[in-house]
Amino acid sequence: MRIRTAVPIAAVAAIAALALSGCVDNSSPTSGSTPSSAAVKKDDTLAGQLPQKIKDSGKLVVGMDDTYPPNEFKDDNGQPVGWEVELTNAIAQKLGLKADFAIAKFDNIIPSITGGKDDIGMSSFTDTTEREQQVDFVNYYSAGILWASAKGKSIDPDNACGLKVAVQSTTYEDTDEVPAKSKKCTDAGKPAIQALRYDNQDDATNAVILGKADALSADSPVTLYAISKSSGKLQEAGKTFDQAPYGIPLQKNSKLTPVIQKTVQALIDDGTYKKILDKWGVADGAATTAEVNAASKG
Repeated sequence: MRIRTAVPIAAVAAIAALALSGCVDNSSPTSGSTPSSAAVKKDDTLAGQLPQKIKDSGKLVVGMDDTYPPNEFKDDNGQPVGWEVELTNAIAQKLGLKADFAIAKFDNIIPSITGGKDDIGMSSFTDTTEREQQVDFVNYYSAGILWASAKGKSIDPDNACGLKVAVQSTTYEDTDEVPAKSKKCTDAGKPAIQALRYDNQDDATNAVILGKADALSADSPVTLYAISKSSGKLQEAGKTFDQAPYGIPLQKNSKLTPVIQKTVQALIDDGTYKKILDKWGVADGAATTAEVNAASKG
């Protein structure tokens, strides 16, 4: 899950790495096609509930770190794309607003929200009780951890002692999940898991394809997308585990929170949300209800 203490290098570097390796193509699944959010119409009732400041501005300022395909990343023109980008545009359109993406380092987004610079965030935030002390979350997706290995290579995430596992630096997989598995190995007198840390997900994926790593560990939609873009070179290793909610962060007790919650729920109910997830191949984590602060509800 996307719980970070630092930030990867710019997506431009990731694109350059791809050009050199030729291993993974993280382009949009239907490049040049009409976004699934294009037909979303304004809901006057929901728009009427917006705080006056946002109504007057005509825009929704959205903090985003666009380095996490397929959720949010840059296209060849440097513009943000991904299923969360499309979902954000749909939310804005439902409210009669234009989404204004404030691209920033991941760690700067919540401070920008609490400080009033950004209205919301959309960057694969895992809703945690710790984060809920700073912001409120409107939950819209459930992501877990999913490993991938080279095609034909059998890897068990629960029995990975002595293996090399590629992770994106400072993600939950790097800071918590793989170290915990490695400790279980060493406590049992077995070889540790060697975490190979990369600044961006593309390099972690390519490490497995090139044989530098035995497996990779990432959020389930990220892993599934990497597999889909690997030209058959990668496969799932085990099943998704440790499910947790993604959430849109907003200022604590903001009048905007119930509006965003109702808007996300409206997109779920009218089918727009499902169309977006299906387009990007990430429907396994689809939500049926847009909750608020799901982490604290257990």
